[in-house]
Amino acid sequence: MNEKNEFLEKTPYRYRRYIGYMIASIVALSLPFIRIDGNHVFLLSFDKKQLHLLGTAFDMQELYLMPFLLMLLFLGIFAATSLGGRAWCGWACPQTIFRVIYRDLIESTLLGLRRIKNKQKEPDLSKAENKTKKVIGLIIWSCLALVAAADFMWFFVPPEDFFEYLQNPAEHLFLIGFVLAIAAFLVYDVVFLKEDFCVYICPYSRVQSVLYDNDTYQAIYSTNRGGTIYNEHKEKIIFKAKDLPESTNECTTCESCVTVCPTHIDIRKGLQLECINCLECVDACTSVMGKLGKPSLVQWSSTNAIKNNIPTQMVRKSTVMYFVALVVVIGLLFVMGGEKEHMLLNINKTTQLYKVKENNVVSNSLVLLFQNTESQPMTYDLEIVDNPDIKITRFEPFTLSPGKLAKKVVILETDKILVNDNTKDTPITVTLKAFAKEDPTKVVVLRKAVFIYPRLDKLKQ
Repeated sequence: MNEKNEFLEKTPYRYRRYIGYMIASIVALSLPFIRIDGNHVFLLSFDKKQLHLLGTAFDMQELYLMPFLLMLLFLGIFAATSLGGRAWCGWACPQTIFRVIYRDLIESTLLGLRRIKNKQKEPDLSKAENKTKKVIGLIIWSCLALVAAADFMWFFVPPEDFFEYLQNPAEHLFLIGFVLAIAAFLVYDVVFLKEDFCVYICPYSRVQSVLYDNDTYQAIYSTNRGGTIYNEHKEKIIFKAKDLPESTNECTTCESCVTVCPTHIDIRKGLQLECINCLECVDACTSVMGKLGKPSLVQWSSTNAIKNNIPTQMVRKSTVMYFVALVVVIGLLFVMGGEKEHMLLNINKTTQLYKVKENNVVSNSLVLLFQNTESQPMTYDLEIVDNPDIKITRFEPFTLSPGKLAKKVVILETDKILVNDNTKDTPITVTLKAFAKEDPTKVVVLRKAVFIYPRLDKLKQ
């Protein structure tokens, strides 16, 4: 355990983020291909009008789960922000991952156009060699953007259908155009818009300030040790180390924490909405101060720990409330997920309320809409479970393919005197049981229907 902690302490946050990025990328690329009992782990298919969640397929009529999934997403992000600031932005957001791939991997490591430790300096494109490298980098990223766009689509169009559609491009121009449009946006976003997306477009940065408190972990500069570089008006007042107000102030004004920042801020100014908690500034200051035998002036910590010398409280009112809310939503998600019906059945009456036939036989016509939500063909049958005097006289068992719908007209009849009333027609509630012969205990639904019985004077005496 001590060796593990020592390894983490010596490993720059940048490399830990790279590991996180690789894990996130592998998960995102592999998840659409993972199937459980023939269903995907997560798929929102507009083509098949289904939601696949953890191997269970839900029809569009069962999308009551979506609000719970959205609540889980937002509550999870808010809870993570309360604990670790914009950890999502710096460690898991696709925008950040794409920028790191393009800027740090392609431009810096592969092509040598820039230095990873200086993200402020743009490549000198006046040189022909750099222009060529820029074009090569753009081509490489364009190819990766196509893969990312296709991966995004796989959560809406399953890969097995996606590649089948590509074999007939003329018939699926909308799909291909959509993928190309996403790829084009990713090229513009990552190459030209860059971190301006995080600063000016992403709404999350505007929300984060109301989620922070003094115990929220963030990249924070210690003014107690380093000295105050900016005044209360956020104006820079210290430019050289010799100008620091106290001789004990440790900041060297090397600006390493500034040049390495991808969003072009100075962390010494304090909390800023542009900060994405990538912790590049922490690594930079750790490297500089480490050469002086001192701990970093910029740390992954909280305001209470750095400025007020109060231990950070992970368990506090806000985090407990988020935890309770998450538990409730997850519980409701599992409860509602357990309510899945393995077939869908809608019942409607025809325009004719009833019909009186010979020998006072009363019939009602119903329109039943069946849908097979299973992954295999099912043969459906129908019966009345709570009124032996009413019979089904028109219905034959039929087979329905997966995902298909079928409309059936069903006639219910009775030759019994069910109601002795000369004043009005009487509605009688009956329970219809529809089931699949292949698995009548699992694939079964019960539905209430209304049988209209006429007033007695309409019967032939």
